[in-house]
Amino acid sequence: MILGIDAGQIDAVRIRRRSIDARQSIVKVRMQADVYVDEPAPAENLPVAEYQSVRGDRRVVIIGAGPAGMFAALRLIELGIRPIVLERGKDVRERRRDLVGIQRYGIVNPDSNYCFGEGGAGTYSDGKLYTRSTKRGSVEEVLRTLVAHGAPAEILVEAHPHIGSNRLPKVVAAIRESILSAGGEIHFNCRVIDFIIDDNGSIRGAISTAGDEFTGEGVILATGHSARDIFRLLLQRNIRIEPKPFAMGVRIEHPQPLIDRLQYHQTVRDPRLPAASYRLATTTHDRGVFSFCMCPGGFIVPSATEQDEVVVNGMSLSRRDSPFANSGMVVSVEVEDLLPFAGHGPLAGMQYQKAQEVMAMEAGGGMQRAPGQRLTDFIAGRISGTLPACSYKPGITPAPLHELLPPSLADRLKEGLKKFGRTMHGYMTEEAVLVGVETRTSSPVRIPRDPATLEHPGIRHLFPCGEGAGYAGGIVSAAIDGIRCADAAAQR
Repeated sequence: MILGIDAGQIDAVRIRRRSIDARQSIVKVRMQADVYVDEPAPAENLPVAEYQSVRGDRRVVIIGAGPAGMFAALRLIELGIRPIVLERGKDVRERRRDLVGIQRYGIVNPDSNYCFGEGGAGTYSDGKLYTRSTKRGSVEEVLRTLVAHGAPAEILVEAHPHIGSNRLPKVVAAIRESILSAGGEIHFNCRVIDFIIDDNGSIRGAISTAGDEFTGEGVILATGHSARDIFRLLLQRNIRIEPKPFAMGVRIEHPQPLIDRLQYHQTVRDPRLPAASYRLATTTHDRGVFSFCMCPGGFIVPSATEQDEVVVNGMSLSRRDSPFANSGMVVSVEVEDLLPFAGHGPLAGMQYQKAQEVMAMEAGGGMQRAPGQRLTDFIAGRISGTLPACSYKPGITPAPLHELLPPSLADRLKEGLKKFGRTMHGYMTEEAVLVGVETRTSSPVRIPRDPATLEHPGIRHLFPCGEGAGYAGGIVSAAIDGIRCADAAAQR
């Protein structure tokens, strides 16, 4: 019986919102739903992918085919403008071969990896769709567009929607087909090496490694947080960029059943409940220490973009059925923390990241092996004699992360983890392992833009966009920013 209504009177129940509240000893599933009594439910208004043809002369160049670039392309099509998308990596299917090369053989293709390629860094890094950027644009519009291209309709009702790295590539490929079918262009294996800028300071397009020139009425720069060559190019071309705060640290991995017990207060997780997640945050010595991109039932993956570095990230498949739970555990890095790298100017944060990634490669021993340390040993300041099982396929090597990480970062991380152990009883365990290093949480560089026009203050018709420009943090917020930049480019 629902609110005094006999079940026999109910014709249909349509869920509008669903979330899990595990803060108390009894886990609650909260739902908002429409209940239809003695009447059939109206037809579900699910979105469909329908776009007009844009084969005219108006066009805008988009550099990068991540969520910001792809959603910018779709919006331009809606506005009657032809998008010309340039992507340094491969299409989402061909990209998989290079991911296998990293996982099995430790070979990093600098243009096709977990960060670069169709769909961007999020495609093979979990597919989380939760965002707090609700005031910048319509989250629902982004989610409906994803559903129109094959994402499960459940993402429209879940409080923390998630697609999974096994499903997201098909959605990305469907978006590509919408762009191409409407008359847009997408050029893969097309790394940009220079911009085409007029004498009056107006950008007209870009030049690829093959020497091809692509021009339009404007350029949306949506290259992601790891496109370090683009940051160097901007600096070389005297296009203003600025250092910005970011965060760095490690990945921490626990057995998923342990996290389930801690969060759901159950010896064995009820099969109706999803793999449990957590979110932790504190402040230590004036810096934030917090969990980042938590992946229940997931895997730690190698996210380096060059051969001489080790970078780790997390991902989950749609079922989240791995026996491991991992999360970034990172410390805020402010601009004043970058003084040892001040000689690199606005690229100081980038060089700080790089130094830690090279350290991780050397400590891991090569072949994309990563340095690892039991959580309890990190706190105690001793190297681990053995390491627990870990989802990171290239493998982990015992290493003293407490000594290898910069003291300002290691000390804060240690204090933060102690606090989390007191808050989440059982979190501090020998079964947990730290894997280094997690450096690509966000861009260390901001490309400035006018808050009203979204145009770069020094280069007309250049629209810095998404995570790489410092204006987003995740799939949905990047997509929203792509839509905003497309609107701005059309208006200018």
